[in-house]
Amino acid sequence: MRWEDVLYTQGFGTRRACRALIAHGRVQAGEARQPVADADAAVPAAALRPGMPFWVEGQRWVYQPRAYLMLHKPAGYECSRRPSAWPGVHTLLPAPLRQRPGGASAGVQPIGRLDQDTTGLLLLSDDGAFVHRLTSPRHHVPKVYEVTCRHPVSEALIERLRAGVVLHDDPRPVTPAAVERLDGQRLRLTLTEGRYHQVKRMVAAAGNRVEALHRSAIGPVVLPPTLAPGQWRWLDPEEVDALRAAGATPPPPETR
Repeated sequence: MRWEDVLYTQGFGTRRACRALIAHGRVQAGEARQPVADADAAVPAAALRPGMPFWVEGQRWVYQPRAYLMLHKPAGYECSRRPSAWPGVHTLLPAPLRQRPGGASAGVQPIGRLDQDTTGLLLLSDDGAFVHRLTSPRHHVPKVYEVTCRHPVSEALIERLRAGVVLHDDPRPVTPAAVERLDGQRLRLTLTEGRYHQVKRMVAAAGNRVEALHRSAIGPVVLPPTLAPGQWRWLDPEEVDALRAAGATPPPPETR
């Protein structure tokens, strides 16, 4: 792979723009920041691997054939390329991650969605098969939410949720995979489905109201306390493998 190809696949613009970056001396290779002078120069095969460091306009990057990210989504952002009233979560990411080529649309895509007022863990990727595996209702990947309610969380509320609540668009009771009371007005819900406004509707059907909602985990991946709202990081290879395994897990048997 040539250096032009590296920059292009990582989202640094058109091929012409990538060649211009190299021609103007704005690209360096490795931690030693060796200048890259020729756009057609081949990257040594031993160096071309996921995590290979390089520098563009003074900023450190790592080469990733596919992008797998976690973002701590703050409130006030929409998970949409065409947000209607609030800025999109993509604006929290560097331009190259928004411009990576391939697929039906450029850049990384959110894996599932969070409402604009919901905070917490959001995964993004440009790997279509990975996105599908984690969002398909066939795979039942668990998602964990911390819920702050308007009224105190009673044992009766917990029992109603455990027993299953009926939503207006489905006569079948909807039950969480797990539910526990955290303190006076907070509870933790684990869901394996992804219905529209599911947490808010379940809590309302059980007799309370959601005041704040935070997603803390998707499958085996937990939002780390060191990742501040608005910050992102690459997923570790072990996290990607664990998510793939979670997405391949068959759904639990239905209970009647």
